[in-house]
Amino acid sequence: MRNRRRFNNGVCAGALIALTLLATSCAQNESDEPTQELHLATASLGGAFYPVGQTVSNLVTKYADGLSMLPVVSAGAIQNPRLVHSGEVDLGMTNGNMAWLAVNASGPYAEPLNLKAVGVIHSSILHMVTLKGSPIQSFEDLRGKRIAVGPAGGGTYGFLVRLLEVHGMTIDDITASYLSYTDGFTQLGDRNVDAAFALAGFPTAAIMQTQATQEVSFIELSDEMLATMLERYPYYTTRSLPKDVYRQDADITVIGVDNMLIVNNDMDEEQVFQIAQAIYGHMDELKSNNAIARQIDPMQSMRLPISLHDGAARYFDLANQGLQE
Repeated sequence: MRNRRRFNNGVCAGALIALTLLATSCAQNESDEPTQELHLATASLGGAFYPVGQTVSNLVTKYADGLSMLPVVSAGAIQNPRLVHSGEVDLGMTNGNMAWLAVNASGPYAEPLNLKAVGVIHSSILHMVTLKGSPIQSFEDLRGKRIAVGPAGGGTYGFLVRLLEVHGMTIDDITASYLSYTDGFTQLGDRNVDAAFALAGFPTAAIMQTQATQEVSFIELSDEMLATMLERYPYYTTRSLPKDVYRQDADITVIGVDNMLIVNNDMDEEQVFQIAQAIYGHMDELKSNNAIARQIDPMQSMRLPISLHDGAARYFDLANQGLQE
């Protein structure tokens, strides 16, 4: 394993210290052998990456031979591939589209990054939320409005830029506020922004907190624009958001993307195998400790937009053989 450089680029070192203290109360690796501590880059507080990252880290600490793991706060899905590539963290959570762009030197990545997948996690959907009674009824109505777009390095921003493009708009057509999901939806509840976006699993804590004092409504994409997005960007997906999740009047068709765990391709194969086995070999425990994890289909890991690391591929090959026997 290469030496890890000092955390920067928005990784919150203070959060790492706090999480180190928290980890002393978490389940420990059952082996008496010395453990290697790994760091998992998640995202800002208030979204789904961070709590999923906590649960995943606990499983690795508990079940992976010779390894322990700590989740760390980061700017999110755009930044995490860079952190993993540079060795500043050992693993990262990112969106399928960002992983594909990172290994193909496209979008925000000027050079190909040395990344492979460990496996799928939950899907993220693009929450485009305003307050009930807002004049914003469609995406086009966002022109000239104040929008909380998530952290500058997060996956929400990249998604938004593509949506603006297909609607003939740019980021200059809105007043963007680069805030964590928690802060963005707090600002929406206080009416300091007109809408707030979050690319996250559901239910998302930041939105639920806003709903404690305000009724919210979702900004929906037209069927035509959904079709255009899927044609241009085949790594995106659509799904139905049940009305009961956020107390809406009807189910909503939303656009989203599969999320994944990534590592540097140089990571030791046996370590990655141990990580994959600790997580995906204990899905009942993962799902019982995190509601969003109930959406995970582990075998979707074999159909991700970037290749699996050899260690992860070995685990899923064995798991697939077990399913077929």
